[in-house]
Amino acid sequence: MKATSAKATGKLVAAFLAGAWRPKPPATNISAAELETIAPLLMRTGAGAIGWWRVCQSELRGSIAADEFHQAYRLYRLDSRLSNSRVEKVFALLRSFGVEGILVKGWAAARYYPEPGLRPAGDIDICVRQHDSQTARRALASLDPLKFKVDLHSGFAKFGLTHEEDLYARSELVRLGETDVRILGPEDHLRVVSYHLMREGAWRPLWLVDVAAALEARVPEFDWDYCFGEKQQARPVVNAINLAHILLGAKIDAMPEKHRFLETPRWLVPTVLKEWGSPKPSMPSRQAVPMLSHLRLRREVLNGLGHRWPNPIEATTTMRGPFNNFPRLPFQIGNSLHRSGVFLRHLLRAS
Repeated sequence: MKATSAKATGKLVAAFLAGAWRPKPPATNISAAELETIAPLLMRTGAGAIGWWRVCQSELRGSIAADEFHQAYRLYRLDSRLSNSRVEKVFALLRSFGVEGILVKGWAAARYYPEPGLRPAGDIDICVRQHDSQTARRALASLDPLKFKVDLHSGFAKFGLTHEEDLYARSELVRLGETDVRILGPEDHLRVVSYHLMREGAWRPLWLVDVAAALEARVPEFDWDYCFGEKQQARPVVNAINLAHILLGAKIDAMPEKHRFLETPRWLVPTVLKEWGSPKPSMPSRQAVPMLSHLRLRREVLNGLGHRWPNPIEATTTMRGPFNNFPRLPFQIGNSLHRSGVFLRHLLRAS
């Protein structure tokens, strides 16, 4: 698929998902034929259930794509019950070892959707205090890795957050079944889903829906100044919110004007649309074949490096660059060199 047609398809994905997280999604102008075009992309990226929510009260309900979405909706609802039970067990286990974790993304993001199961849970992402990480790993070692896919994080740096104790102080305990699950406060949650979207190159549409859903569900006392934090930390968050507004129609009425009208770099939206409309988004293509496999066949090394070339969003976010209209190549090179260095260090340790 050519870049131009990928962007056109990406526009259809954006138009279809606009307002899809709301209790009553707005009417869509997408035709049945257009829906058939984007349905495989939505299913592949975990947006099948939210797709059903989008069409279940529309004329598209009887389409072939809608039937696929309905199946995904049923599957995700069932999976959400199993996932919730696993989250409960993980928190109970960690607390039995004296560790208090914070759940990020997953169920914490799904809470902002109008029904359970509209957003697939995926891995159980839990952050713990850095000094608790070893104890947490020992605790989780007793779980069946085939049933409990726990992604344990030491601290919050991977999500662009610092100051652990402030995060814990602002966190919330939410009842899940028979267990209290600790999640981030609303400001920190919006920062996490925004930063995660940008760090991963925004290739998955559902992640931008997470941003839009959290944005519109904010409480009246939402602290915007705290949410944006330092200027450098605010850049990816503000741009993620702008993307949610531009592409999905998320409401930003309450957002402070000093951030609301921040100029969006001209490469940002086209990069997202290209990712959304591509049958092979950049990051999943990179993860499909380990680099070590490419190294075993020398003629495949260049292909491996090509698949691992970061898109402008990922490169800018990870290298903490400014979101302006200057070329992204320096940040893409810097990101590639950094990841190559990490890979080589792991390779040397394993040899």
